Amino acid sequence: MAYKITDDCAACGTCIDECAVGAISAGDKYNIDADLCAECGACADVCPMGAIVKDE
Repeated sequence: MAYKITDDCAACGTCIDECAVGAISAGDKYNIDADLCAECGACADVCPMGAIVKDE
């Protein structure tokens, strides 16, 4: 199951550097491309806002 970024995202950019497959794109609220997501959870582990969760 891929991860998603919730509305709690502060667009700080911490997660983008952690994504080994380049699935995260920047914006007012960052976004994870579910087709590219490797489901490793590295982005969720570093998110200071707790804004990245599994997309169930």
